Amino acid sequence: MELSVCIITKNERENLKKCLKALKSYPFEVVVVDTGSTDGTKEMAQRFTDAVHDFAWCNDFAKAKNYAVAKASFDMVLVLDSDEYVTEIDLARLEEQLRQHWGEVGRITRKNYMYEGTEVRSGIEQINRLFDRRLFHYKGRIHEQLVGIDEGADMTTYQAAIQADHSGYLLSPEEKKRKAHRNIGLLEQMLSDEGEEPYLLYQLGKSYYMAGQYEKAAANFGRALEYDLDERLEYVIDMVETYGYALVNSGQAQTALGFEGLIDAFGNGSDFWFLMGFIYMNNEMYAEAVNAYEQAVRLKNARMVGADSWLAYYNAGVICECLEQMQRAAAYYRKAGGYAPARARLAVIERK
Repeated sequence: MELSVCIITKNERENLKKCLKALKSYPFEVVVVDTGSTDGTKEMAQRFTDAVHDFAWCNDFAKAKNYAVAKASFDMVLVLDSDEYVTEIDLARLEEQLRQHWGEVGRITRKNYMYEGTEVRSGIEQINRLFDRRLFHYKGRIHEQLVGIDEGADMTTYQAAIQADHSGYLLSPEEKKRKAHRNIGLLEQMLSDEGEEPYLLYQLGKSYYMAGQYEKAAANFGRALEYDLDERLEYVIDMVETYGYALVNSGQAQTALGFEGLIDAFGNGSDFWFLMGFIYMNNEMYAEAVNAYEQAVRLKNARMVGADSWLAYYNAGVICECLEQMQRAAAYYRKAGGYAPARARLAVIERK
């Protein structure tokens, strides 16, 4: 199959090793572009591929990725990050898709892992990663986006037969803050250079959220949502939901009740109803919170794993237990299945 996998990296030796090992069994060219590693990343990569190149880092992720794509032998490219690991590729289906969808962009399924307190949580997203380099390239110093080389052309996407895991959010609190502040600096520079744009405001809000600066996160999300945005876009859906959490986490839970006005636009998603449960719970509207979690389960379409099943049931159980509705709480905890905190609370109830 004439396809090149392109990866940029810096000081990611162990992550990149895992990434490259996951690609070994597939018939793809692998191109690695190192942007200044000092930990042996480049030397390790040379054990897996001859196509290892250097790029002088210039605080511009799009330029680095476009350089990597230019170094590929084939026009059809799949771009991965060094902390992403392919878990499944249906080669026969992929080959068929590349014939059927020439000129379109393939979206891969990525499972993100992150810490929530001491727990590891996961969420699913679809991201544009498979394309013909003659038609598309990257734009943006950070949180770069794939855009058409012909700026007037529309981008059509399809779901490619590729799945990958992503460990890049499994960071310590210190690492998370360091990464967030790096991103904040780059994003603010982009806004200064290019003018205010809702996607950049969204990414700036996400970075402030990662840094734990929830009030600033909410302010940027609010500014972005003043624009006339397509409510179907994934980043808009994610921004609305993260905005809600930012409001509650910054002590603006009552303001977040205004999200009831967004139910018509976003109420077809489990993640939105899970958020509403959180908002209601923080406004001491407990019956509404339990109903919201029940609705999240009924819809069964969450991106955050568990928001439409065990995690929603657990939260409903906690509310019922706090209200001393022990039988109802126990029922929800049982529905949460093997979730350890639910089993622990159920054991306490059953001992009484």
